[in-house]
Amino acid sequence: MTLRTRRLPALLLGTALVAGVLGIGTIATAAGPGDGAGPRTTAAAGDHAGHTMAVSTRAWGDDADGDGYIPAVPPVTGVTPSTATPPPRYFHEFQANCAVTHTAPDDPIVYPGQPGRSHDHTFMGNRSTNAHSTTESLHGTATTCKAPADASAYWMPSLYKGERKILPVGPQVIYYKAGVTDYTSVRPFPKGLRFVVGNPAQSAQQFREHRGWVEGWECGESFRNVDFPTNCPSGSQLNLRMQAPSCWNGQYLDTPDHRSHMAYPVIKPGTNDNVCPTSHPVALPMVEFKMAFPVDGDMSQVRLASGRGYSFHYDFFNAWEERTLKAMVDHCVVGGLQCDPRGYDQSHPERGAVLNAEYRLP
Repeated sequence: MTLRTRRLPALLLGTALVAGVLGIGTIATAAGPGDGAGPRTTAAAGDHAGHTMAVSTRAWGDDADGDGYIPAVPPVTGVTPSTATPPPRYFHEFQANCAVTHTAPDDPIVYPGQPGRSHDHTFMGNRSTNAHSTTESLHGTATTCKAPADASAYWMPSLYKGERKILPVGPQVIYYKAGVTDYTSVRPFPKGLRFVVGNPAQSAQQFREHRGWVEGWECGESFRNVDFPTNCPSGSQLNLRMQAPSCWNGQYLDTPDHRSHMAYPVIKPGTNDNVCPTSHPVALPMVEFKMAFPVDGDMSQVRLASGRGYSFHYDFFNAWEERTLKAMVDHCVVGGLQCDPRGYDQSHPERGAVLNAEYRLP
């Protein structure tokens, strides 16, 4: 099936076609679906107008025809965004604690099959992640996540102080949460889903206004910074939290801008409830990065491989073993618990744990 014959949801027809995502001078562009048009720069779902991000459309791995659209097989159809209000639960989440594996100037989402094309990234989780990674190559391989079933790939731009690369130490906290009020409607990620959160080309104001913003860069008593603090107390760490969109259109595992198949929840009119938009009705877990970098003192030489602090963004490529992910989502998110990486809530020991002492599904 080609771009000229594929019928797409209306929201995707205005998808941003991108430029200069990773500080590379070469600009990759793609024609709009079915129109043969050149580059366009409209906002992607859940992002800000004026942002653009490089689109790399070439045949590789999961995208056999090179059009940038990777269909979900089968697609999820017939879903209406849930507007139900279940019994209130303060928590509906679990953790995926994953340590750094390696760094490389690769990006298997934006520049698949093109090693060395991107700026430097720090990878967590799957040990094999590189420019050639595909759904099948990641699935079931070795991981630094506490749960061996989580072979997902997580990555972000590398952080430097001067010319020294600063890597997070030990397992980093990656939350899987309910982003919608009806936490009972959340279902597991489809195999092979991938997306980018944030944009390396965003301005400081756009970073602050991004739907995934939590508290910005922080250390010691300094927080809500869009760029790095000028100084961090001795012995402190530089921290950042950022949340991903959690509503999926049910049709594609990826799109050319790596965003349009996902959207952030919206507020239901007349309420304070978060619901998925009708264009993206499928509620998935909300991924939240909570990163800690061991750097302190004078921060004037601190930078990201992608630029200033407000260029922060991250990538997620799902490669969970399906049964385990479903068990964790059902028990912790749908079940309204605050779970550790075993799927255990210490405030509700009577509910038990999903995984055994080896962090495996019994």
